[in-house]
Amino acid sequence: MQKLEAFERGELTPDQFRTFRLLRGVYGQRQSDVQMIRVKIPFGRIGPDQMVALADVADRYSRGFGHVTTRQNVQLHFVKLSDSEAAQRRLDEAGLTTREACGNSVRTVTACAQAAVCAGAAFDVSPYAEAITRHFLRHPLSSSLPRKFKIAFSGCDTDCAFGAIHDVGFIAKVKDGQRGFKVFAAGGLSTTPQAALVLHDFVPAGEMGRVGEALVRMFHALGNRDNKARARLKYVLRKLGEEGFRAKYQEQRAAIDAEAFAELTLPEQPDNAPAPPVSLPLAGGQPEGYLAWRSTNVIGQRQEGYAAAYVRLFLGDITSAQLRQLAELVPRFGDGTVRLTVDQNILIPWVDKRSLPALYVALREIGLSLGDVHTALDVTSCPGAESCNLAVTSSRNVSRAIAERLAGADVAGASGLAGTTIKVSGCPNSCGQHHVADIGWHGAAKHVKGTTFPMYQLHLGGGVDGNGARFGRQVVKVVARRVPDAVAVLVKLFESDHAEGETPATFFQRVDPKRVVAALGDVAAAAPMPEEQSDIGEATGFHVAIGAGECAA
Repeated sequence: MQKLEAFERGELTPDQFRTFRLLRGVYGQRQSDVQMIRVKIPFGRIGPDQMVALADVADRYSRGFGHVTTRQNVQLHFVKLSDSEAAQRRLDEAGLTTREACGNSVRTVTACAQAAVCAGAAFDVSPYAEAITRHFLRHPLSSSLPRKFKIAFSGCDTDCAFGAIHDVGFIAKVKDGQRGFKVFAAGGLSTTPQAALVLHDFVPAGEMGRVGEALVRMFHALGNRDNKARARLKYVLRKLGEEGFRAKYQEQRAAIDAEAFAELTLPEQPDNAPAPPVSLPLAGGQPEGYLAWRSTNVIGQRQEGYAAAYVRLFLGDITSAQLRQLAELVPRFGDGTVRLTVDQNILIPWVDKRSLPALYVALREIGLSLGDVHTALDVTSCPGAESCNLAVTSSRNVSRAIAERLAGADVAGASGLAGTTIKVSGCPNSCGQHHVADIGWHGAAKHVKGTTFPMYQLHLGGGVDGNGARFGRQVVKVVARRVPDAVAVLVKLFESDHAEGETPATFFQRVDPKRVVAALGDVAAAAPMPEEQSDIGEATGFHVAIGAGECAA
């Protein structure tokens, strides 16, 4: 509050105050009189106290709901600047912070949501993700980097935390009985995506802190401070080339090794006991809808007798009432914690398999029993023009329309729905990660005879897997109001043209763009109609209103 008052008195310049508030997670919106608060949730793990605190802030200072992001954070929009300190104090009471959730800093460290329970993981990366988080939070360099710096941890070679598109990606491996990591470096998305290079095929886990420290120091020294749009670590790689990048990294490592840099101490992990089984009277058989929900939303754990259940959040939103109800529910069914996921959902681990029917009923009662997680219906979306200064289009509205269209009778049940990822961004910057989706869309505009129409650029065949990152090919632009129909055509195209046993990921990676354009026909080719001049979900005409974004401020 003192800084805000100093700013209002003119003792701080707008740039000085912007730097201060961004480093504390307070981010400008499209609307001039309100802010977005981003709550830093390292590797997505929270418990009941944190859920209640988020609910309190959502009710008192925001809109009564929170938004889970692709970085396992929670964002609360439309917060008055004068309320931001009180909101942060309430979060702090529950052990949550907004520190360095925005700004030119080491951002939230993400990790695979299944880290502690995945049957295919080399080991649980959670303690390592927490150790790196603690090391860089309030780090001497973390508040003065050229731009943001992102770190991710994956438990196995599938790289489900998308390490290959991060500044640093740690992929758990065991070599000769020793824990360690494959290390990616200098990846990123935005308007010019770049797959990370493999910096180490294997580095012992004890050297993890030295790797991270070397790369942060290197970025601090060599990142572009004159042009923020070219200030990510990937641009250092492009400037130096791979050989030069590796040489500079080795220089930093040598200096750190000479300092006898201490290994990071792994924090103790919560040893919460899983809840005992909860049963339901099932005289009439399983609860209605349970089997379908279980088939898409439940995975077996590596621990015998336990399962983890996904809570699908539509467009990443969860109300304050649902947060409080989930806070009461989780200790009854799991170990008292949940994980927010990089695809904007929630994972409840440590559910006794005998409790699954009762858990489903409890989730259904609070409106959190949506099925079809990790399917085409589970669309990932950035906030778009609803609140973001940089957005061109209303990505949340088109994402909602896509999900509704895919539930239509002519598409429902299609085999391609089960394994297809769809991601939408309201602009080319890829906050919705459209570059790494089977079907990706980013918002754009097209001028036709003096009229501006909302459009979406189609990207096909992107993804992240054991081979690294691949970015979807740009195929064609489609009028915004036709995008849901275009997605239905693509799902049907997979149905008709895929080879036996071929997955959607493989199909959309190899399908000929000319075949796609031909299948889309007038959905893509027909000239925009006057009634298509407004964006999906909007009643008025379309106007591009891009402001000054603060991601590069």
